[in-house]
Amino acid sequence: MMKHAPAMSPEDKQDKVFRVFENIAKGYDRANVRISLGMQDSWKKMLIRELTRSTPASRGCHTMNAAGQSPDQKMKILDLCTGTGDIAIGIAEAGTDYQITGMDFSPSMLRVAARKARRRGLRGITWRKGNAMEIPCGDASFDAVSISFGLRNCADPEKVLLEIKRVLKPGGRILCLESFVPENALVRPFYRLYFGRVMPLIGGGSSHRKEYEWLQESTESFLRAGQLKELMTRCGFRNVKVRRRMMGACALHTGSKPFSAHES
Repeated sequence: MMKHAPAMSPEDKQDKVFRVFENIAKGYDRANVRISLGMQDSWKKMLIRELTRSTPASRGCHTMNAAGQSPDQKMKILDLCTGTGDIAIGIAEAGTDYQITGMDFSPSMLRVAARKARRRGLRGITWRKGNAMEIPCGDASFDAVSISFGLRNCADPEKVLLEIKRVLKPGGRILCLESFVPENALVRPFYRLYFGRVMPLIGGGSSHRKEYEWLQESTESFLRAGQLKELMTRCGFRNVKVRRRMMGACALHTGSKPFSAHES
């Protein structure tokens, strides 16, 4: 029978998540490849393609866009809960005219991310320690905010979404890639067998099995994909869309911040 994450206070959950990611940072990338059966890379590329398509980098044009910004300025991107930096690095490799900040509250994860970026010759990413529920940035600071496989681990997802909306510029984009329990009743038992019993073993092995069991429990207790779409809409994002992969075990939610209050 699938175990559920025990009820805990927001503070306790935050402390738990911090310890989990500090412990698994070193082997996190290799474990993700095994857990997702090699598909996580394609899911992250889906997010990066959507972000770069909807938030194009500078093309040297000097006209003003709908937000009143000259497109020749670098587009400012925040990759929240960046982990080991795959999304931030992928965006940097997609265009040199992005000003990218990769933010996470785990110093160990950020160290891995910075090393990966240096190995690829990417020096322009700013790596910053920060809590997704209290983003240490000013209002309307970014043209787009991405968050991948991190929202479910936050103690208060609604607060995170409201913070993302706050730091987005009017018209800015939110892109949230996340794991979900599939809604298809025929698929769900196989999903729970794999992710509840097999995944912790191949992901964490004997040394970090408990951490990966907890990460799966956090998915089980998180919102379903349709519920997250509703929450994003309630938080004031417009044109919220969902793209599902792996029979609903992964989904990309996208939306935008209204240009004015009456659009909310």
